[in-house]
Amino acid sequence: MDMNKEIKKLESVYLEKPQRVFSMYLNTDPSDPEQQGGEWKIQFKNGMNNFEKYLQEDGDSDEKRNFWAVKEKVENYVRENEQNFAKSLVIFATADDSVWFAERFQMPVKTEFQWDDTAKVSQLKEMHQKFPQTGIILTQKETIKILDTELGTLKETSFYELDLDTEDWRQHTGPHRAQATVGSGGKSTQQEEFQARFDANRHRWYKSIASKLDKVAKKNEWERIYIIGDKEEAKDLRANMNKEVTDIVNKNMLDHEEMKVINEVIAV
Repeated sequence: MDMNKEIKKLESVYLEKPQRVFSMYLNTDPSDPEQQGGEWKIQFKNGMNNFEKYLQEDGDSDEKRNFWAVKEKVENYVRENEQNFAKSLVIFATADDSVWFAERFQMPVKTEFQWDDTAKVSQLKEMHQKFPQTGIILTQKETIKILDTELGTLKETSFYELDLDTEDWRQHTGPHRAQATVGSGGKSTQQEEFQARFDANRHRWYKSIASKLDKVAKKNEWERIYIIGDKEEAKDLRANMNKEVTDIVNKNMLDHEEMKVINEVIAV
């Protein structure tokens, strides 16, 4: 999804009575102390009922029918997807289906509802400004993991692993092949030899992968780039990339769950 296009499309909407645009930002964050009991369900129900009560009092039967049509679609979406909610739910909708935008995000929002002639896009724009199309590059020795993200949501994951025989970086989309662990006797001679070889060749090896990462950044139109990894490795990779790196997080998170990594970047 091209979020810039979606936002511009929503900003261009203007409808006159009895047509209206429904806008909803719903905080569904289970880590929020105010959401521990699933309070979002109450807030959602109250928000929808308040509109219905207002329209009953207003007496415009056509507008009331339009709201009921939107309410049914929104309630169906919430019911069908509530088991997969993340931190927030954002919906824009009209009765005639000319507008339908429903997305679950890993970014927090302030709960609010609107039924008006325009879509209320201010929070969505703020979210996108904070977390536009973003590349997260995790480095750990001979493995590079790439997360293509936007608005705190994972779009795609890919890997590059260094073939130590040919010294070529090979891309694959499957899960990262974890390195064998060392027994209680300490580091093996083989691992010590690899570490020495890696330290001696890291700059050259990272220089060869950096050009590939620049191409990935250009293809995905990343507006921000974060590198996560060992301090020296991340610093070396950044120095070899032509694309500007927004920030470095000095943590080894290659094998961490993707959303934990994304949340680390959101917190930066």
